Amino acid sequence: MKKTSLTLAAAIAMMASGAMAQDVVRIGTEGAYPPWNFINDANEVVGFEIDLGNEICRRAELTCEWVLNDWDTIIPNLVSGNYDVIMAGMSITEARSQVISFTTNYLPSDPSAYMGLADTDPSVIENGVIAVQSNTVQAGIVADGDADGLEFPTPDETISAVRNGEADAVLADKNFLAAYVEDSGGELVFLGDDLYPGDGTGAGVRQSDHELRETLTAIIEEMKEDGSLNELIVEWFGDGIAQF
Repeated sequence: MKKTSLTLAAAIAMMASGAMAQDVVRIGTEGAYPPWNFINDANEVVGFEIDLGNEICRRAELTCEWVLNDWDTIIPNLVSGNYDVIMAGMSITEARSQVISFTTNYLPSDPSAYMGLADTDPSVIENGVIAVQSNTVQAGIVADGDADGLEFPTPDETISAVRNGEADAVLADKNFLAAYVEDSGGELVFLGDDLYPGDGTGAGVRQSDHELRETLTAIIEEMKEDGSLNELIVEWFGDGIAQF
């Protein structure tokens, strides 16, 4: 597992058992979902959540370390203690809240969208083959519908499935798909209406780490109030996305 470390100020004072009592708070992310989190040309993990997580750590006087982890095992590895926080474009859902706890959201509920080739009939949304990333809210939406779902471990594989004809469309976060649509020269288009699953995007922690969750939530709410969270949202997503 590849790691990218960040040292920010001194570690927070010992507060109890769990992540808050450790010298380092480890933050797990996928590193494959721009603009939330991704690897740049210099092989560094960057993105909206990286900037946000770094700022949260700075304000909370936490020493933090970023840990890259594949999406399909990101929750099990949090629960088993391989890191202490998930910041990976994860929607807050009731099903996930049965396994982990979430901070307050740091992105409002953002739209999911279908994307296909320019000549695709929108009816494939209901009766076609839809590519989704495994263990996402979009995978759940497709599983509950009439279309056939085709699951992949990484988001890039869902795009390839559409381009090579393996799937009729992909369902994912619209802000992730937007760059593909814009860069495709008309090859790829959005299909149908936007969907709004979940209660926004938040940071996940183990259910036992109450104090860590409260600390992160307090900083996120502080950043909502002072406008700095909206500034980061606009910087990474543009003006079109919902803000606080």
